[in-house]
This record gives sequence, structure tokens and C-alpha cells, in this order.
Amino acid sequence: MTEGSSGQSPADRTPSRGDAASSGLDRVREAAQRDPSLRFTALLHHVTPSLLEDAYHALKHDAAPGVDGETWVGYGEYLEDRIADLHARVHSGRYRAKPSKRAWIPKGDGRMRPLGIAALEDKIVQQAVVWVLNAIYESDFLGFSYGFRPGRRTHDALDALWVAIAERPVNWVLDCDIRSFFDTLDHERLMEFVGYRVADRRLLRLLRKWLRAAVPLAGEWRGGRRMDADDGGDAARGGHFAASGERLPPLRPRPVGGGLAEPSGTGRCLHRPLCRRLRRGLPAP
Repeated sequence: MTEGSSGQSPADRTPSRGDAASSGLDRVREAAQRDPSLRFTALLHHVTPSLLEDAYHALKHDAAPGVDGETWVGYGEYLEDRIADLHARVHSGRYRAKPSKRAWIPKGDGRMRPLGIAALEDKIVQQAVVWVLNAIYESDFLGFSYGFRPGRRTHDALDALWVAIAERPVNWVLDCDIRSFFDTLDHERLMEFVGYRVADRRLLRLLRKWLRAAVPLAGEWRGGRRMDADDGGDAARGGHFAASGERLPPLRPRPVGGGLAEPSGTGRCLHRPLCRRLRRGLPAP
């Protein structure tokens, strides 16, 4: 990261209120760094009451409420009891993701972008899970990746781009965007990629609950899966990550002592050959 970067947002900071939770995530981070092929089988227990409380305090205090109408200040009343109840529901499987509230924000080209506003409890659990997953995936991401990463902002990416253009021989710059990426993202493909590193069934079920949460469309509540996800059309395939269109090979996990993680067997990440070429300064095929 280049100089001139500003500070982190509250949600980007490493949780610090629970020493046990932080040390547990440190062990996950160290294991992920030691072996990029490990699949973690026990992660949800890191979502502790202290981590959930950290997540609550990391949220924007004046954010718009979701469908439940719950505000940050209102939830803070009897916070300890509410966090304890939320923690019990998450770990017992009784937690249910609430529907997202639909809002529309203008885009630069005059169109409107749909925005889903999650309920407050959903935001709390999601932030806690983000911290757990960051402990794994931050060791996998490459240095030139800036999107949706803790402590990195668009201005940091622009700083790095400026340094690269000013200090290296650059003949052209490619600026591209995937149209309606989040609208057409294939949820099954996404979960398949998450499965390369995460084998905790309880955590995977939690992620699926959020993906399937309902949203209001045309005055009706619809399930979170895209309506075109099963029609076989281009939109259903648009969210696939594999550039070659290949199906990912099956995963054959083998337990490792302690139940912390397991090797990914024959599973391989299809983007790694491209990343290796980029690291060596070779053009993408």
C-alpha cells in the first residue's frame, strides 16, 4: 500500500474486546498462512458473544434500519441480554435471516441501483462472520487486490496505480467492469469456491441463509435466489468465476488431527494459473 492512505473504518479494524476471540482468529490466520490448501472445519465457535458485541459497535450508528425497524441506539438497550440471545440462536441453528429492505440509489449514468438493507441483527452476525473469514482469505488475496478488503479503499488502489504508472513503463491501462455482477452472481458457484477453504457445515448453512433471504420485488416478497438462476440463460452463467467455464473438480476432504482444518484433496483453484502469470509480469492468456 502506498503512502497517503487514510485510516480504517470501524468495520475494518481487528476486533479487540474479546482476547480469547482474537487469539482464536490469530490461530486461524496462522494456519491459513502456513498451508494455502487447508480447509477449516471448525469456525463458527469463533463467533463468540464478545465478537458479536464488537460487531455491533463496528456498525454505523446512524444507518437506515431494515425491515424490523430496529436502530443501532435502540438495540443497544439491554445489549448484553440481546447479544447473549443472538449468540444462542446462531449456535443452536434457530437464527433466521430476515428479509432485506429494498432501496434504490442513483448511478452515474442515470440508472438506479438496487440496494438491500439488512436488519440490524443480520448486520451484526454478518460482520462477525466477515472477521472470521478475513482471517483465512487475507492470506490468499494478492497484493494488487483492493476491493472489499479491510484497511484498503479505492483511494489506496488509485495511489498504487499512480505509483505503477509513474515508476514503471506502462503502455496501456485496461479499465473494465462486470455488468450487473451482484445481480447475476451464481450463488452455487460462489458457495463452491467458499468450500475450497471453509468446510464448517454450520457456517456454510449460515451463509446460505443470507443468500436466500427474501427481498421485496414488485410489491411481493421473493426468495433471495435470482429469478433467472435456473433458466440456463446467459444471466445464470454470468456470475461464474472460472474463466474457462470448467466445472470444479470434486473435493475429497481428509480429516486432520484436532479438527481445525483438512487438506482440500484434489480440489484446485482455477484462478491460480492466472495469478501466477500476473505475478511474473506475463499477460493474461
